[in-house]
Amino acid sequence: MGVVTERQHEFRFEGGATWLNLLATRGQSFGHRPIERLTSPERLADWLAHCELTPVRPPTAADLARTRELRQTLSALALATVDGDEPPAELVARAVEFAEGDSGRVRLAAGEPLRREPPANPAEALARIARQALEQLTGPERRHLVSCAEHDCRWVFLDPTGRRRWCPSPSCASRGRVRALRARRKAAAG
Repeated sequence: MGVVTERQHEFRFEGGATWLNLLATRGQSFGHRPIERLTSPERLADWLAHCELTPVRPPTAADLARTRELRQTLSALALATVDGDEPPAELVARAVEFAEGDSGRVRLAAGEPLRREPPANPAEALARIARQALEQLTGPERRHLVSCAEHDCRWVFLDPTGRRRWCPSPSCASRGRVRALRARRKAAAG
């Protein structure tokens, strides 16, 4: 494989929902060299800020570890949903446990355009993300979840059109199209 570029470490926000964008903080998850985009508590703070989930208390190393655990849990649940498989009960329980940190009540910030109050801490931010994931994984939008066809990516994202084979990453689509072209040429030649 090649060298990981700075661009590959950029956050991706094309998943269709905050929880799906969390899954994209680890690239090429099923490849030989996964790309970790959440490399420090500061990077986590940057990602949360982009998602309008900046907690009052900044993230710590322990919060980073919890975020990665939530990401792994939600990734497994998303892939099980896309594949039509029953997810492991322990993963469901863990996702519910994460989500319980969100009261479910929407508290609006006073004196601002319509926006929720910031989470008190990173755990509350993760709880909001987990709740969003569980609502989409169990609601009608689950039918629009697809997994990238690239074997090393498999990022799950929303595709209401039902026409996408690859995630929004240009590299996945390019690699997939090149492979398909080679297969067509080989079939035509043989």
